[in-house]
Amino acid sequence: MYLKKSRSSSINGIGKQDNESKRKRKVAEIFQALNNSPVDVAALRRMAISEGGLLTDEIRCKVWPKLLNINTRELASRPGPELRQNNKDYQQVLLDVQRSLRRFPPGMPDAEREVLQEELIDSILEVLKKNPQLHYYQGYHDIVVTFLLVVGERMATALVEKLSTHHLRDFMDPTMDNTKHILNYLMPIIERVNPEVHDFMQRADVGTIFALSWLITWFGHVLSDFRHVVRLYDFFLACHPLMPIYFAAVIVLYRGHEVLESECDMAAVHHLLSQIPQDLPYETLISRAGDLFVQFPPSELSREVAQKESTAVSTFKDFELVSAQQRPDAVLRRRFREQLQQEPRTSAIVAITGTRRLIKLAVMGLTVALGAAAYAVVNTALEWAPKFELQLFP
Repeated sequence: MYLKKSRSSSINGIGKQDNESKRKRKVAEIFQALNNSPVDVAALRRMAISEGGLLTDEIRCKVWPKLLNINTRELASRPGPELRQNNKDYQQVLLDVQRSLRRFPPGMPDAEREVLQEELIDSILEVLKKNPQLHYYQGYHDIVVTFLLVVGERMATALVEKLSTHHLRDFMDPTMDNTKHILNYLMPIIERVNPEVHDFMQRADVGTIFALSWLITWFGHVLSDFRHVVRLYDFFLACHPLMPIYFAAVIVLYRGHEVLESECDMAAVHHLLSQIPQDLPYETLISRAGDLFVQFPPSELSREVAQKESTAVSTFKDFELVSAQQRPDAVLRRRFREQLQQEPRTSAIVAITGTRRLIKLAVMGLTVALGAAAYAVVNTALEWAPKFELQLFP
């Protein structure tokens, strides 16, 4: 008995030592890439995608700007009070920020949180003022607050401005057309991996409205643990702008057995996919999403989507040229090729719904009050989704 316990303790100790050793090596590799001249952004992308992501917020402060090609020495000064005067978006932004208490760390003093909320308002308004072609949407503040909490106001504003004109550009149009376009990638991905789940969802007429809040907030609003949110941001920042929809598809696929066991009815399936336990296997899901992107790239799926290329995708090509860095999907392709060399093709990630135990997953809807912008989102989304009285923003 004693020997068994001693052996178990010894094994656990070795495991912890191995993990700590891997962590130290990764930190060293990240700083080596940062210290290269020029900075090795391709290596930083690999680190952001690989298990554990960028590990700490201190490292994220250094790496996130490099992933988005931000010059940290030329950050704009903080705007004055005139930013809020006669600003058409101010009232809506103010309301959303006031409702964002749960996005701040538990136990944070009220005075500190209130300062951050004021900075959050200014960051959003500053980006919108500099880019009048962008239109605010409810949920945008959930993305901005994530950057604010990690890198501070000035850097957050610069990062969010770059994202808003590239990765998030589709969500900031005056209409939902491009957002619907991105959502329309979801079902073709599911169909390729699990046709049975796809057909069941089609018969239930559930559409893809349940994934809207996941997409437009980069899952920031629907996950309660901030560590998991920033881990996903590491991944998304290092990848193609359509990666969040692949991640959404993986969530649905992991719940495939539950979907098939539910009543084939829109209300039942939507309710099922709108509830989420908070113990998601993030590293597994991230790996799955990356592999699905390589197996079923957007260029292949776009034929089925049968709509024009989204603005985010087209501007991402320009963004890559400006950044003069390695394509992020090349990192995923390399990793996928290495995986195929180690295991038979029949055991590749396509067989997500095989005999292995599936972990229950889902995502909650946005918990903000229904306003004019949200009402427009729901109405335009329901033009292509089934006609159902959904309270998307309870």
